[in-house]
Amino acid sequence: MIQELQNFLNQNLEKDKIESNQPLKRRKYTVDGSQTQYGHIGGALGPDWHSGLRLSSDLKRKVTIEYQVEVKNIFSHEELINSGKSCCKLKEEPLDSIWPVYVELSNNKIYGCDFIVSATGVVPNISVFQDGNNLRLGSDGGLMINESMETSLSNVYAAGDVCSPSWEPAQHWFQMRLWTQARHMGSYAAKCMYSSLANEEIYMDFAFELFSHATKFFGYKVIILGLFNGQKLEGKYEILLRFTPGLEYIKCVMADGKMQELFSLGKQIWKKHLKT
Repeated sequence: MIQELQNFLNQNLEKDKIESNQPLKRRKYTVDGSQTQYGHIGGALGPDWHSGLRLSSDLKRKVTIEYQVEVKNIFSHEELINSGKSCCKLKEEPLDSIWPVYVELSNNKIYGCDFIVSATGVVPNISVFQDGNNLRLGSDGGLMINESMETSLSNVYAAGDVCSPSWEPAQHWFQMRLWTQARHMGSYAAKCMYSSLANEEIYMDFAFELFSHATKFFGYKVIILGLFNGQKLEGKYEILLRFTPGLEYIKCVMADGKMQELFSLGKQIWKKHLKT
């Protein structure tokens, strides 16, 4: 299945990106100013992280993929020269090209880059809250919260990447520190705080019943629902796959005759296609 997904995406690697001037349907958040007491502020790794960056090149578009590698070193041009190491040259790249930054991978290959995006996951940033406080922490280092999003300190709430739920999660939900989950958690935490002040009972939001995420990848709409990688199923599941080159890649994880997950990657027209 991984090979089918790679084949599905590879045909799009060489295509030029078509810029769209359509209105943004997603709610977008901005911050006044670029400096705080903690330093520079940049976009989170959500759909708008690259806003304001030029992601095109003067070279003919050619994508090189290196599998199963990690970033080993990062060099400036001067540091690369002093290291005595050489840079891999791409087909269309001039021999005397100089790049702003160079990355060395764990397979010892070095590439010149305009900039580097290295995404390795999220670590809860709780240091600013720990001084003088006795907050309980989860096994992953986040602030432990109860079903009302309240920490171990009364009237102190946490949501998003910084927290770790302590309740038994629903069968088809798990925490993955994504901007969509952070948004749902923040909204629910606000409801919990209001309910506490108003002395009203509140029930856990449906967002904690089913893992869900929507994004775009290579111009395709991506919808993920439930246990998209067979989590919690201990390998006791089967997969139904529909793969149409250039149109759609749809995967369903089935267990005990019930759908546990849906992974859909396709053009906007795939909804109409499914009806047929």
